[in-house]
Amino acid sequence: MEVKSTLKVTNESSLKAQTGVTDGQTLKRLVGHAEVPTDRVRVALATYEAGTLEPLHWHPIEAFYYVISGHATVRDFEGKEYDAGPGTAIYAPPGIAGAHEWEVKESLQLLSVRASTESVRKMQFTVDKITKRSYIELEELAARGGLSFKSHY
Repeated sequence: MEVKSTLKVTNESSLKAQTGVTDGQTLKRLVGHAEVPTDRVRVALATYEAGTLEPLHWHPIEAFYYVISGHATVRDFEGKEYDAGPGTAIYAPPGIAGAHEWEVKESLQLLSVRASTESVRKMQFTVDKITKRSYIELEELAARGGLSFKSHY
């Protein structure tokens, strides 16, 4: 029996940065995309410019962030603030209770890990801080393939 390696090695410096969902954010997709497919995870290197505000939002999947460099204030659904600098790990469970907001104080770089490669589950829902209602722009919903869902009947 012959076994062939499935190991994938990528150097971040060879990857093209793409614009993120927030102005001032760029992403380099490391694994979990067409060029380097995975079964269950998507990992990106995210960079945020100083002054970037990513409003309170949640995901229908687990998200994990590990801060490599820079500094930000992270706020939870209740408005509690957390200092996030190098070495900080942030876990956001799926759903509105795991909602979070980033206020970038100095250029921030982090690993972003999502627990799914399914495009319809990669959505990001913005939360109104006053009413606590969440929404997603129709264009973003369409881009993520969320205008219709498969029936399980």
